[in-house]
Amino acid sequence: MTTIKTLFIALLILALTPLNAQTADEIINNYFENTGGLENWKNLNSIKFTGEVNMGQMVLPIEMIQTKNGKTITKANIQGQDFFQEVFDGETLWGTNQMTMAAEKSDSETTDNYKNEMNDFPDPFIDYKEKGYVVELIGNETIEGTETFKIKLTKEPIKVDGVITDDIFYYYFETENFVPIVMEKEIKSGPGKGMVIQLKFSDYEEVDGMYFAFSINQGVKDQEGNTMISMKTIELNPEIDMAIFDYPEPKVITEEGK
Repeated sequence: MTTIKTLFIALLILALTPLNAQTADEIINNYFENTGGLENWKNLNSIKFTGEVNMGQMVLPIEMIQTKNGKTITKANIQGQDFFQEVFDGETLWGTNQMTMAAEKSDSETTDNYKNEMNDFPDPFIDYKEKGYVVELIGNETIEGTETFKIKLTKEPIKVDGVITDDIFYYYFETENFVPIVMEKEIKSGPGKGMVIQLKFSDYEEVDGMYFAFSINQGVKDQEGNTMISMKTIELNPEIDMAIFDYPEPKVITEEGK
């Protein structure tokens, strides 16, 4: 009788805790397997996203490009004029000044922190151990009615106002398909210090045998006024003119050029 009772309790515990049996590596492996296969992810050299950003009172067409060697560019069109953000050529990070509409380099701290992300293409979880990252399964959490695995990702330390700080992200993978539906990161400096930036991923669609989120809702956790990014097309390994990442040095006007 004791043996039967012990066996029953063991089976009951097993039935009630299937989610906790997962490890972080198993969740990540399932994620890549369900979205196209790890080798296909590793074979990506560049990705081009085309869509629009809905900011409530304004909808802007956007284009984003990311490459394997860490180069990135985000371009929006405002009333017929191109506006650039997070343009990185591997050394220089720059964007369009909102007041002057002229190209402007980022400060050294922001640029150095951005360089840490060069090895994150196309996904920070790929070979995370080789990168020196740490992944930890925190547990299970329900997000808007969906059961998820909460995973903590600690990347290379960054500088915040000159102080070395851990770079921590929290990802929530749904338990059915193992795809991330939420990412959170705490703001460490500036007016929003202490707030949590939250990205919600949805509308996963197939692109050449791989799956990507075509909708991204971005905002501050538990606050209104979110920005919706909607993808129209995603191109894998497109041909790219690398000159688009170069910082446009200001023209020097000489006396003869006046």
